[in-house]
Amino acid sequence: MPSQFSIAESQGQGRVTRAIAQSAARTGVDFNYLLGQAKIESGLNPEARARTSSATGLYQFIDQSWLDVIEKHGEKHGLDWASRAINRHSNGRLSVGDNALKSQIFALRTNPEVAALMAGEFAADNRTYLEGRLGREMAPADLYLAHFLGANGAHKFLQQHAANPDTKAANHFPKAARANRPVFYKTNGEARSFAEIRDHFAAKLNSGNALPPGGKTMPAAPTRGVDGQNYVQPADYLRLASQRAAAGVQNNTPTSNENARLAYMLLASMGADIKCPPPASL
Repeated sequence: MPSQFSIAESQGQGRVTRAIAQSAARTGVDFNYLLGQAKIESGLNPEARARTSSATGLYQFIDQSWLDVIEKHGEKHGLDWASRAINRHSNGRLSVGDNALKSQIFALRTNPEVAALMAGEFAADNRTYLEGRLGREMAPADLYLAHFLGANGAHKFLQQHAANPDTKAANHFPKAARANRPVFYKTNGEARSFAEIRDHFAAKLNSGNALPPGGKTMPAAPTRGVDGQNYVQPADYLRLASQRAAAGVQNNTPTSNENARLAYMLLASMGADIKCPPPASL
Protein backbone atom coordinates (compact mmCIF):
# COMPACT_ATOMS: atom_id res chain seq x y z
CA MET A 1 0.00 0.00 0.00
CA PRO A 2 1.52 3.37 -0.97
CA SER A 3 2.54 5.76 1.77
CA GLN A 4 0.25 8.71 2.50
CA PHE A 5 0.78 12.07 4.09
CA SER A 6 -1.38 14.34 6.14
CA ILE A 7 -2.06 17.81 4.79
CA ALA A 8 -2.70 19.02 8.33
CA GLU A 9 0.78 17.93 9.34
CA SER A 10 2.30 19.68 6.31
CA GLN A 11 1.13 23.18 7.15
CA GLY A 12 1.79 25.93 9.65
CA GLN A 13 4.10 26.11 12.61
CA GLY A 14 3.58 22.45 13.42
CA ARG A 15 5.35 21.52 10.23
CA VAL A 16 8.12 24.02 10.92
CA THR A 17 8.83 22.84 14.46
CA ARG A 18 8.82 19.22 13.33
CA ALA A 19 11.26 20.09 10.57
CA ILE A 20 13.54 21.73 13.14
CA ALA A 21 13.28 18.69 15.43
CA GLN A 22 14.16 16.48 12.48
CA SER A 23 17.23 18.61 11.76
CA ALA A 24 18.33 18.56 15.40
CA ALA A 25 18.06 14.77 15.48
CA ARG A 26 20.06 14.32 12.29
CA THR A 27 22.75 16.95 12.70
CA GLY A 28 23.26 16.90 16.47
CA VAL A 29 22.63 20.64 16.80
CA ASP A 30 20.51 21.73 19.77
CA PHE A 31 16.79 22.02 18.96
CA ASN A 32 16.34 25.15 21.08
CA TYR A 33 19.18 26.88 19.25
CA LEU A 34 17.73 26.07 15.83
CA LEU A 35 14.23 27.11 16.93
CA GLY A 36 15.49 30.36 18.45
CA GLN A 37 17.52 31.17 15.36
CA ALA A 38 14.54 30.57 13.07
CA LYS A 39 12.34 32.83 15.23
CA ILE A 40 14.95 35.60 15.13
CA GLU A 41 15.65 35.29 11.42
CA SER A 42 12.18 34.80 9.97
CA GLY A 43 9.58 34.64 12.74
CA LEU A 44 9.16 30.96 11.72
CA ASN A 45 7.99 32.05 8.27
CA PRO A 46 9.44 29.70 5.63
CA GLU A 47 8.61 32.21 2.88
CA ALA A 48 10.39 35.18 4.49
CA ARG A 49 12.49 37.29 2.13
CA ALA A 50 14.81 40.17 2.95
CA ARG A 51 14.25 43.49 1.18
CA THR A 52 17.91 44.44 0.91
CA SER A 53 19.64 41.13 0.10
CA SER A 54 19.09 37.66 -1.34
CA ALA A 55 18.36 36.27 2.16
CA THR A 56 15.40 33.90 1.91
CA GLY A 57 13.52 31.34 3.97
CA LEU A 58 13.32 30.11 7.53
CA TYR A 59 17.02 30.79 8.19
CA GLN A 60 17.55 33.65 5.72
CA PHE A 61 20.31 32.00 3.70
CA ILE A 62 21.82 34.31 1.09
CA ASP A 63 22.52 32.84 -2.35
CA GLN A 64 26.21 32.05 -1.88
CA SER A 65 25.81 30.60 1.62
CA TRP A 66 23.00 28.37 0.39
CA LEU A 67 25.01 27.04 -2.54
CA ASP A 68 27.95 26.42 -0.21
CA VAL A 69 26.02 24.34 2.32
CA ILE A 70 24.15 22.44 -0.42
CA GLU A 71 27.42 21.62 -2.17
CA LYS A 72 29.00 20.39 1.07
CA HIS A 73 26.07 18.52 2.62
CA GLY A 74 23.36 18.06 0.02
CA GLU A 75 24.34 14.58 -1.06
CA LYS A 76 23.92 13.00 2.38
CA HIS A 77 20.33 14.31 2.49
CA GLY A 78 19.29 13.13 -0.98
CA LEU A 79 20.26 16.34 -2.76
CA ASP A 80 23.04 14.88 -4.88
CA TRP A 81 21.30 16.22 -7.99
CA ALA A 82 21.70 19.73 -6.56
CA SER A 83 25.19 19.44 -5.10
CA ARG A 84 26.55 18.07 -8.38
CA ALA A 85 25.14 21.02 -10.29
CA ILE A 86 27.09 23.56 -8.21
CA ASN A 87 30.42 24.82 -9.54
CA ARG A 88 33.08 26.23 -7.22
CA HIS A 89 35.38 28.74 -8.94
CA SER A 90 38.98 29.64 -8.17
CA ASN A 91 37.88 32.89 -6.51
CA GLY A 92 35.63 30.95 -4.12
CA ARG A 93 32.37 31.97 -5.80
CA LEU A 94 29.74 29.33 -6.47
CA SER A 95 27.44 29.09 -9.46
CA VAL A 96 24.94 26.84 -11.22
CA GLY A 97 25.15 26.76 -15.01
CA ASP A 98 21.55 25.75 -15.70
CA ASN A 99 19.25 28.66 -14.85
CA ALA A 100 16.15 26.52 -14.32
CA LEU A 101 18.04 24.18 -12.00
CA LYS A 102 19.54 27.15 -10.16
CA SER A 103 16.06 28.53 -9.51
CA GLN A 104 14.92 25.19 -8.12
CA ILE A 105 17.95 24.93 -5.82
CA PHE A 106 17.37 28.44 -4.49
CA ALA A 107 13.64 27.73 -4.09
CA LEU A 108 14.46 24.94 -1.63
CA ARG A 109 15.27 27.66 0.91
CA THR A 110 11.53 28.09 1.42
CA ASN A 111 11.03 24.39 2.19
CA PRO A 112 11.11 24.04 6.00
CA GLU A 113 12.56 20.53 6.01
CA VAL A 114 15.43 21.35 3.65
CA ALA A 115 16.15 24.76 5.19
CA ALA A 116 16.25 23.33 8.72
CA LEU A 117 18.55 20.48 7.69
CA MET A 118 20.97 22.85 5.99
CA ALA A 119 20.86 25.26 8.96
CA GLY A 120 21.75 22.36 11.22
CA GLU A 121 24.65 21.33 8.99
CA PHE A 122 25.86 24.93 8.78
CA ALA A 123 25.78 25.29 12.57
CA ALA A 124 27.55 21.94 13.02
CA ASP A 125 30.32 23.05 10.64
CA ASN A 126 30.75 26.31 12.56
CA ARG A 127 30.77 24.48 15.88
CA THR A 128 33.52 22.12 14.70
CA TYR A 129 35.58 25.01 13.33
CA LEU A 130 35.31 27.15 16.47
CA GLU A 131 35.75 24.40 19.03
CA GLY A 132 38.86 23.21 17.22
CA ARG A 133 40.39 26.69 17.42
CA LEU A 134 39.17 27.88 20.79
CA GLY A 135 39.39 24.61 22.69
CA ARG A 136 36.02 24.84 24.40
CA GLU A 137 32.40 23.91 23.82
CA MET A 138 30.38 26.46 21.89
CA ALA A 139 27.31 27.97 23.53
CA PRO A 140 24.24 28.89 21.43
CA ALA A 141 25.30 32.56 21.42
CA ASP A 142 28.67 31.55 19.96
CA LEU A 143 26.98 29.63 17.15
CA TYR A 144 24.78 32.62 16.42
CA LEU A 145 27.87 34.82 16.23
CA ALA A 146 29.19 32.45 13.55
CA HIS A 147 25.91 32.79 11.68
CA PHE A 148 26.11 36.57 12.02
CA LEU A 149 29.82 37.17 11.33
CA GLY A 150 30.89 33.98 9.60
CA ALA A 151 33.13 31.37 11.20
CA ASN A 152 36.30 33.43 10.81
CA GLY A 153 34.63 36.56 12.15
CA ALA A 154 33.20 34.67 15.12
CA HIS A 155 36.65 33.25 15.87
CA LYS A 156 38.12 36.75 15.96
CA PHE A 157 35.19 38.07 18.01
CA LEU A 158 35.40 35.30 20.61
CA GLN A 159 39.16 35.69 20.95
CA GLN A 160 38.67 39.39 21.68
CA HIS A 161 35.76 38.60 23.98
CA ALA A 162 37.94 36.25 26.02
CA ALA A 163 40.85 38.70 26.23
CA ASN A 164 39.07 42.06 26.47
CA PRO A 165 35.32 41.59 27.03
CA ASP A 166 34.71 45.27 27.87
CA THR A 167 36.36 46.61 24.70
CA LYS A 168 34.03 48.28 22.17
CA ALA A 169 33.52 45.80 19.33
CA ALA A 170 32.75 48.31 16.57
CA ASN A 171 36.41 49.36 16.39
CA HIS A 172 37.37 45.78 15.51
CA PHE A 173 34.45 45.12 13.16
CA PRO A 174 33.86 48.47 11.40
CA LYS A 175 32.20 47.03 8.29
CA ALA A 176 29.83 44.82 10.28
CA ALA A 177 29.09 47.71 12.64
CA ARG A 178 28.11 49.99 9.75
CA ALA A 179 25.81 47.35 8.29
CA ASN A 180 24.29 46.32 11.65
CA ARG A 181 24.24 49.44 13.77
CA PRO A 182 21.51 48.24 16.20
CA VAL A 183 23.72 45.29 17.15
CA PHE A 184 26.92 47.25 17.72
CA TYR A 185 25.37 50.41 19.21
CA LYS A 186 22.76 51.11 21.87
CA THR A 187 19.80 53.36 21.16
CA ASN A 188 21.66 56.29 22.77
CA GLY A 189 24.54 55.86 20.31
CA GLU A 190 26.96 54.29 22.77
CA ALA A 191 29.02 51.47 21.29
CA ARG A 192 28.46 48.03 22.78
CA SER A 193 31.32 45.96 24.16
CA PHE A 194 32.13 42.41 23.08
CA ALA A 195 30.48 41.12 26.25
CA GLU A 196 27.35 43.21 25.68
CA ILE A 197 26.94 41.99 22.09
CA ARG A 198 27.36 38.35 23.05
CA ASP A 199 24.91 38.81 25.93
CA HIS A 200 22.54 40.55 23.50
CA PHE A 201 22.54 37.52 21.20
CA ALA A 202 22.15 35.12 24.13
CA ALA A 203 19.09 37.04 25.33
CA LYS A 204 17.55 37.06 21.84
CA LEU A 205 18.02 33.31 21.51
CA ASN A 206 16.59 32.66 24.97
CA SER A 207 13.51 34.73 24.19
CA GLY A 208 13.17 33.18 20.75
CA ASN A 209 13.46 29.50 21.54
CA ALA A 210 10.26 29.12 23.53
CA LEU A 211 7.93 26.66 21.87
CA PRO A 212 5.12 28.16 19.76
CA PRO A 213 1.75 28.78 21.45
CA GLY A 214 0.21 25.50 22.54
CA GLY A 215 3.52 23.65 22.50
CA LYS A 216 4.58 22.01 25.76
CA THR A 217 7.38 19.72 24.67
CA MET A 218 9.79 19.47 21.79
CA PRO A 219 8.09 17.67 18.89
CA ALA A 220 9.54 14.35 17.89
CA ALA A 221 11.24 14.11 14.53
CA PRO A 222 8.42 13.04 12.21
CA THR A 223 7.91 9.39 11.40
CA ARG A 224 4.12 9.15 11.19
CA GLY A 225 1.33 11.59 10.51
CA VAL A 226 -2.13 11.96 12.00
CA ASP A 227 -3.94 8.68 12.76
CA GLY A 228 -0.77 6.69 12.29
CA GLN A 229 -0.45 7.47 8.58
CA ASN A 230 3.06 7.17 7.23
CA TYR A 231 4.84 10.25 6.07
CA VAL A 232 5.93 10.06 2.48
CA GLN A 233 9.54 8.94 2.30
CA PRO A 234 11.86 9.64 -0.61
CA ALA A 235 12.45 5.91 -0.88
CA ASP A 236 8.82 5.61 -2.00
CA TYR A 237 9.35 7.82 -4.99
CA LEU A 238 12.98 7.00 -5.48
CA ARG A 239 11.80 3.44 -5.96
CA LEU A 240 11.40 4.53 -9.58
CA ALA A 241 15.01 5.69 -9.36
CA SER A 242 16.30 3.19 -6.85
CA GLN A 243 17.89 1.54 -9.83
CA ARG A 244 19.60 4.86 -10.51
CA ALA A 245 22.69 3.67 -8.66
CA ALA A 246 23.04 0.94 -11.26
CA ALA A 247 21.69 3.09 -14.06
CA GLY A 248 23.48 6.28 -13.37
CA VAL A 249 24.51 7.45 -9.89
CA GLN A 250 27.95 6.00 -10.36
CA ASN A 251 28.07 7.32 -13.93
CA ASN A 252 26.23 10.54 -13.08
CA THR A 253 24.02 10.32 -16.15
CA PRO A 254 21.54 13.11 -16.93
CA THR A 255 18.60 10.68 -16.74
CA SER A 256 19.41 9.46 -13.25
CA ASN A 257 20.00 12.97 -11.93
CA GLU A 258 16.72 14.15 -13.45
CA ASN A 259 14.80 11.28 -11.84
CA ALA A 260 16.34 12.08 -8.47
CA ARG A 261 15.62 15.80 -8.86
CA LEU A 262 11.99 15.26 -9.82
CA ALA A 263 11.44 12.84 -6.95
CA TYR A 264 13.01 15.20 -4.43
CA MET A 265 11.07 18.23 -5.66
CA LEU A 266 7.83 16.26 -5.40
CA LEU A 267 8.59 15.27 -1.84
CA ALA A 268 9.67 18.78 -0.89
CA SER A 269 6.40 20.19 -2.20
CA MET A 270 4.53 17.74 0.05
CA GLY A 271 6.48 18.56 3.18
CA ALA A 272 7.70 14.99 3.43
CA ASP A 273 10.28 13.72 5.88
CA ILE A 274 13.18 13.74 3.46
CA LYS A 275 15.82 11.11 3.91
CA CYS A 276 18.64 10.04 1.66
CA PRO A 277 17.81 6.50 0.50
CA PRO A 278 20.39 3.75 0.87
CA PRO A 279 22.36 2.87 -2.26
CA ALA A 280 20.55 0.42 -4.48
CA SER A 281 21.97 -3.07 -4.71
CA LEU A 282 23.68 -3.88 -7.96
